[in-house]
Amino acid sequence: MRVGQNRAMYISARVDYAMRALLELAAAQRENPRALLKGDAIAETHDIPTKFLVGVLTTLRTAGILQSMRGRDGGFRLAKPAADIRVADVMRALEGPLAEVRGERPEETEYLGAAVHLRDVWIATRVALRSVLENMSLADIESGNLPSEVAALLSAPGAWTRR
Repeated sequence: MRVGQNRAMYISARVDYAMRALLELAAAQRENPRALLKGDAIAETHDIPTKFLVGVLTTLRTAGILQSMRGRDGGFRLAKPAADIRVADVMRALEGPLAEVRGERPEETEYLGAAVHLRDVWIATRVALRSVLENMSLADIESGNLPSEVAALLSAPGAWTRR
């Protein structure tokens, strides 16, 4: 996730594709904990470029989120239960820290004069991101049983309104 020119919060294609693939793997794990899914099958299901997705899945394997097995009967599966994999884990594995200011951690920024309290805003923003992304697991999303804090945010006035 990053903020770009003329953009609000930006979720990269890598993160979006990874989450879709991981949710397929979570559903397969719920049915059969030993199930393996092939990257090309997941890519086809979600209309994702296969080579790109396999690269993303390989990164997630290196991060310990996925396991893979080679061969004709090989594929990918979650390395741990879906309830133990948080959205924040996936985002950090693929994109790095959840919040940065000009490439620095928010607590490492310093401001002078009228902007002296700006660091507090950036830290509070990181806390808000963490409150959603660290408390929502693949199992929560796959089942549609979202944490009450997230459900409350979704029903807040203006939540679905673009500004």
